[in-house]
Amino acid sequence: MIEQALKMLSEGQIIGMPTESVYGLAADATNDTAVARIYAVKKRPSINPLIIHVDSIEMARQWGVFTELAEMLAKEFWYKTPSSLTLIVKRNNAALSHLVTAGLDTVAIRMPMHAIALDLINKFGKPLSAPSANKSNSISPTSAEAVAIELGELIPLIIDGGPCRVGVESTILDVSENDPILLRPGGTTLEAIEKVLGITVKTYTENTPTSNTKSFKAPGMMKRHYAPSIPLRLNAKMALPGEAYLTFGTENQRQNETLNLSESGDLVEATANLFRMIRLLDCSSYNGIAVAPIPNFGLGLAINDRLSRASAE
Repeated sequence: MIEQALKMLSEGQIIGMPTESVYGLAADATNDTAVARIYAVKKRPSINPLIIHVDSIEMARQWGVFTELAEMLAKEFWYKTPSSLTLIVKRNNAALSHLVTAGLDTVAIRMPMHAIALDLINKFGKPLSAPSANKSNSISPTSAEAVAIELGELIPLIIDGGPCRVGVESTILDVSENDPILLRPGGTTLEAIEKVLGITVKTYTENTPTSNTKSFKAPGMMKRHYAPSIPLRLNAKMALPGEAYLTFGTENQRQNETLNLSESGDLVEATANLFRMIRLLDCSSYNGIAVAPIPNFGLGLAINDRLSRASAE
């Protein structure tokens, strides 16, 4: 299937690709037509840039300016730990499609920690743009089946790499200027980044572009994102009539609990279950989803970020 995928990518087609975070909709990041197909299939606003996926720091350097800080973070989180981190750096290669970067002078780069994705990128020899393999603003897919249900008729190939281990998108850290800024919490915790850097990292909290252009600086910064088709209510102590109740740990369990992100209160398990369980409830007969409070530290930052955007008007 890898050879088939390589042929399709070289022809400018798009495919479903597994990663450790969520399944991606992959295309040649240097091919304008292929990248345009991503935007068309996802119905994604062109102001929302894409992440390029590489197989090594060496490949990353060919497409972005890696400062000493960026190098340190890449070496620490791309190789040594089971994490998911995207770095925003200055772009330095004219061959990269400007659609990928939404016209910005920066590019978002990450190395996926998934054997199939790395093998595909290595054999292709160029970076792949791979946003989540779903329609824009809807629930991100964590299985090949979820991709097939939503996009199966629109893409020629989906590589099944099993369920995603992390279950939410990567953390995005802007290191294009002097001070690093957290733009999106994700599979790598803020605490882990601060421990490596030895500083407190600024967190961008406003749902507005980070530059004077009309583009966002990174994916996942739109106010409404990752949303089910039914209303989602946060910090709920119980479900209302007709709602499903998505809980966490034992403290929030109630008699009307529908699903539990992690009965043991494990944020790693809860993160991996988040999109899968929301998708299950969204496909049921409920008219809404009530979500119990989630601790707002560690991977809880990523969970609450996704829930907040999924519940936005």
